[in-house]
Amino acid sequence: MLESDSRDLSDLAPIARRPWRVARRRQTGLSPWQSLPEIQPFPRWARLDGAAGGAASAMFVAGAGIAYLDQLLRSGVDVSSAGRDSVDVSRAGKNFGVEPVFSHALRQRLALKAAATCARLARLREDAAALRDAEHLSGVGVDTSPAGRLHRLFRLFASRAVKFDAQTLSAAAEHIGAPSAFDAQGIAEALRQTVARANDPLAAAAAVSARAMHDLAAVPAIDAEIFVLWLADAALAQKLGWQAPVPLLATVIAHPVLRRGPNGRRPRPGDRDWSNALASAYALAAGEAIDLAAALSRQTQKLLDAAPKLRAKGAARVIEMLLADDCVAPARAAKYAKLSDRSARRLFDRLTELGAVREVSGRPSFRLYGL
Repeated sequence: MLESDSRDLSDLAPIARRPWRVARRRQTGLSPWQSLPEIQPFPRWARLDGAAGGAASAMFVAGAGIAYLDQLLRSGVDVSSAGRDSVDVSRAGKNFGVEPVFSHALRQRLALKAAATCARLARLREDAAALRDAEHLSGVGVDTSPAGRLHRLFRLFASRAVKFDAQTLSAAAEHIGAPSAFDAQGIAEALRQTVARANDPLAAAAAVSARAMHDLAAVPAIDAEIFVLWLADAALAQKLGWQAPVPLLATVIAHPVLRRGPNGRRPRPGDRDWSNALASAYALAAGEAIDLAAALSRQTQKLLDAAPKLRAKGAARVIEMLLADDCVAPARAAKYAKLSDRSARRLFDRLTELGAVREVSGRPSFRLYGL
């Protein structure tokens, strides 16, 4: 149904901006990135309409949304010519298949949303703000809560390609607290065969989630469901050839528009009409992800435009951190960029003043900054 190499669904034209000269790199050491493609608004006709319903319409809008998102994730600019004296913006978009520079931040922000939704489903206490604090203000390698482990599940596997092998599935099962009797080898083999037989990405996601839910009968229902939501995104990414999964299904599975029946029951992977519900969920999730990507693209351009104005020697590394994650703590940035704590705080104050980043914690201390 969807073709990963389709190039006609979105119009990602480059913004006409002055080339970023290498001479300006003397202040920050940054690569001369080109101007980012302008992401066109996702059309209203391709968005999920809860009142319309119907399997055909759900499949149609899901296909449109996933294809648009696939196009967006291939709309980046190849910066391999960083050694030249200037960057030719006329070549923007001709190296089709490169991810935009904000793609990691997009995945990690969606990972936070997915984890917060799953924590609510599992009746855990932490909300998105608490999960963000636990991840970014704690030390590296520090143990965390069950909700924090869910966050790490989506964060970890949104940063690399996912293979359906025993090692990967066992690591994922540990994050959700699955029992040690989890048959990772058998499930991995079954999932690989399921993905190979699927005709299109949505069919792969539906088949993998339904098959896994059956194989995880011994796992507590909510744990199995969360695991299956993650598996569906992994199968979708494999079929589309994405560099890493994009957390989608878990971000919207509890959305009111997806509830059906007189009691407003949310869809579950074991339902008889799961494939239709999954299509509706992906239609909704894709639209929200595209909106978020458009906002991150605009904010990223502000960050890149502000970079030549920064005097701190470690500014380039801090910008790399901001582009790679949901948010950054000044203390962690200071350690990574080899800055003093005071210099790091001043750098983030300057970035905030320039409108390049925003403070996301809403606190006067222990602040966190992101795109």
